[in-house]
Amino acid sequence: MIRHRRTAGAAAALALGAIATAVFGFAAPASAHVTVNPNEAKQGGYGRFAFRVPNESDSASTTKLEIFLPENAPVGSVSTMPVPGWTVAVEKRKVDPPVLVHGSEISEVVAKVTWTASGAAAIAPGTFQEFPISMGPLPEVDQMVFKALQTYSNGDVVRWIDEPQPGTEPAAPAPVLTLTAATPATPSAQPAESPAVAGGAADEGDDGNGLAVGLGVAGLIAGVGGLVLGGLAFARTRREGGDAAQSGEPAPTS
Repeated sequence: MIRHRRTAGAAAALALGAIATAVFGFAAPASAHVTVNPNEAKQGGYGRFAFRVPNESDSASTTKLEIFLPENAPVGSVSTMPVPGWTVAVEKRKVDPPVLVHGSEISEVVAKVTWTASGAAAIAPGTFQEFPISMGPLPEVDQMVFKALQTYSNGDVVRWIDEPQPGTEPAAPAPVLTLTAATPATPSAQPAESPAVAGGAADEGDDGNGLAVGLGVAGLIAGVGGLVLGGLAFARTRREGGDAAQSGEPAPTS
C-alpha cells in the first residue's frame, strides 16, 4: 500500500512538471553549468576571467573544455594561463574590419580555446576546475556569450550553448559576460591661483619656492647693506669736505 502511494506521488509530480513545462514554457534549470567569473566588466577595458567547470557526472570525469568566443564581439588580445595537467590549443579567425589594439589594427583574433586533460588531471566527480584567460580591450556590446562544450571520459558531450532569453532559464545556458559602458572621467576642480601664480611667477614646486624665497631674502639683505654702506660713505664725504673747507685745503675726490 505504501509503495503504491509513493509510486502514485512520483507519477503526480512528473505530471505536474510536464504540465508546468507545457503551460509556462520553462523547465527546471540545470543544477550546475559552465560559467565565466567575474560575469560583469567594463567596455573597452582589460580583465582576467575564469571559466568555472563543475563535473556533474557521478561516474565520469571531464577531460576537455572548448570555449568559443562570440563572432559578433571580437577581442584583439586573448592570452591563456597555464593549468597544471592540462594542455591548451588556440584557434584564430580573420576579421573585417580589423580590431584596433593600442593603435595597431589586428586582422586575426582568437575564435576558440580548447583545454585537454592529461592523466589524473581530469575533473573528477564532485569537483570543479577553473580555466583563466586574460582579454581586452572588451568590445562595446551589452554582453558576450561564450558557447562551451564539456567532454566526459565516457564520451558524453554537454553543449552549454543556449543563449539567454528574457523571462526564461535555458536548459543548457552558455557562459555570459555582461558589459557596461565605461564611466567617463570626471574633470577635477581647478585649484585657486596662489598669489605667486596670479602675479605671473612660475610654479616651481616646494623646492623652487624655497629657493626663490631664499634668493629674495639674500637680495633684500644685500640691498639694505648697500644702502647702509652708501649712507656711511656719503656722511664721510660730507665730513671730509667740511674739514677741508675749514682748513682751506681742497676736498679729496673719491
